[in-house]
Amino acid sequence: MTELPGETPGSSQGHTGADVTSETPIPRDNPVRRLYDWVLHWADTRYGVPALFLISAAESSFFPLPPDPLLLALCLGAIRKSLKFAAVCTVASVLGGMVGYAIGAGGWHIAQDWFFAYVPGVSQEAFEGVRDFYDDNGFAAVFLAGLTPIPYKVFTLASGVFNINFGVFVLASILSRGFRFFLIAGLVYKFGRPIERFIDLHFDKLVVFFSLLFVGGFIAIEFFL
Repeated sequence: MTELPGETPGSSQGHTGADVTSETPIPRDNPVRRLYDWVLHWADTRYGVPALFLISAAESSFFPLPPDPLLLALCLGAIRKSLKFAAVCTVASVLGGMVGYAIGAGGWHIAQDWFFAYVPGVSQEAFEGVRDFYDDNGFAAVFLAGLTPIPYKVFTLASGVFNINFGVFVLASILSRGFRFFLIAGLVYKFGRPIERFIDLHFDKLVVFFSLLFVGGFIAIEFFL
């Protein structure tokens, strides 16, 4: 897509209506679909970037939908600003992750019942499922959660609950969240609108592939050193 003079992130071309997270359309009367449409509608307003920041931050601890669809829509609406949008998304997501860490570390005994009852993806079973992974390698756990479709909020909260090293948590979050969001923005920046369909269909496969490479690197280090 060629960017038009004076084009802004809130232009109508930015709102693709495409579903980044699912190949099968969600019915319009579905509450998740309505929330998804609400997220995407910000791309058609002057508040697209502030909305991207707030949604990215909130998704790291309690908001049920990822910021990827809005990021993609904004990038397609103003291609030359794609990397800026990715930076906003990354900073906000990491800051939101820090909030999630603080909730887990300082107030989980108060907040856990609310999270388990009302936040999709956050459950007692999910927490128990990541405990052993943390014990083996906390950095890899946070990195993979920040990069892949695994709910990142589960790991931000659990990082505080399990008292993972805060510096390790922040570094892993920056690397993984940055990689995920800059991958979307970089593909749009390089290829423009023709890459949209490819991202819709194959983005999760891409991040899983790179995640496997990352884990393979850890295994190689353990085996050869």
